Amino acid sequence: MNFIFISPQFPHTYWLWCNRLKKNGVNVLGIGDTPYDELSYELKSSLNEYYKVSNMENYDEVFRAVAFFSFKYGKIDWIESNNEYWLTQDARLRTDFNITTGADSKQVQKYRYKSAMKKYYEEAGVPTARYLKVTTIDKALAFADEVSYPVFAKPDNGVGAFGTYKIENKKDMEAFFNDKPNTPYIMEEFITGDIYSYDAIINSKYEPLFESMSQFPPSISEIVNKSLDLAYYTAADVNENLRKLGRATVKAFKVNQRFVHMEFFRLTKAKKGLGKKGDFIGLEVNMRPAGGYTPDMMNFAHATDVYQIWADMVTYDERRVEENGLDHYCVFASRRDIHNYVHSHDEIMAKYGDKIVMNERMPDVLAGTMGNYLYTAHAQDEEAAKEFIAFVQEQA
Repeated sequence: MNFIFISPQFPHTYWLWCNRLKKNGVNVLGIGDTPYDELSYELKSSLNEYYKVSNMENYDEVFRAVAFFSFKYGKIDWIESNNEYWLTQDARLRTDFNITTGADSKQVQKYRYKSAMKKYYEEAGVPTARYLKVTTIDKALAFADEVSYPVFAKPDNGVGAFGTYKIENKKDMEAFFNDKPNTPYIMEEFITGDIYSYDAIINSKYEPLFESMSQFPPSISEIVNKSLDLAYYTAADVNENLRKLGRATVKAFKVNQRFVHMEFFRLTKAKKGLGKKGDFIGLEVNMRPAGGYTPDMMNFAHATDVYQIWADMVTYDERRVEENGLDHYCVFASRRDIHNYVHSHDEIMAKYGDKIVMNERMPDVLAGTMGNYLYTAHAQDEEAAKEFIAFVQEQA
């Protein structure tokens, strides 16, 4: 099997995807823009060959790299980056090289555009917020009158919380139309709730080989826009209602042979037409693993190896990693350079050192969302996770 992994050097833990594939006997071929000599030893050891391009954004250059590998090794069986940023390019490469183990250029549109997601949620029986494709201010004002302020505007095809707007009134609406980038936007009724993710590795039959649940802050956009501290956790188990909705969403989107990250609101108060307090409603789907080091948090929470489970899905279409019954919580809390904190790094390590599994400085490209320095730790339960967050992030 010939597997091309796109940009395997970032984030730095992505060498693990390649490593597990190679352990399974896969011929792993990397394409990236980092010079070979600057790759980590672990990544070099996990690749059969690496092709450096000068610009990953230059499709012709990446196309030539795939063509070279195809000429040298024969038919390419898989192309994947496991990275939201490259999903569209991955799909285009699959289309051009007739690779069927993954979405092609046409299929990827149904989960790249937030407006396109709505009908698949409907097929799955998952409620979603009412929305409007943004065109004119008059239509937007009429929509806000219909659903009531606040409303939330975000790029139709966007990643993360950048370029999002919470619109509280007519004045905010006018400011939004004056300031918004020249790109398609959608506007949704505002939902009061917490964000939960359904994360799963799906085989070719649309069946989950692994499932996990994480809880995130109710507004990632405020974390980014107001430079707040980020904290979230991966739970010991998956809420059964969320599991049911997640599986239905997978089948409605007809997504298989992938690691998926699907986000849901859990209502903190009843919302007419959507549900009662505690109900889940669809937010958006991401047909790739959760960002940052969340896959590692799943490993710590479930004492497993999601990299190996994914590689076994690719290679054998089944799970070969056994359950061990050691599930608990894994909690993430980050800090920003601009804030002053009550507890020093040494105090954090003294109190939680036996529980901390990761602590390091975040790459600058991720710091806007994730913060500048992260602490990740085991926690026995949700209460312990919240206590850890409070201790790490208490500001002076």
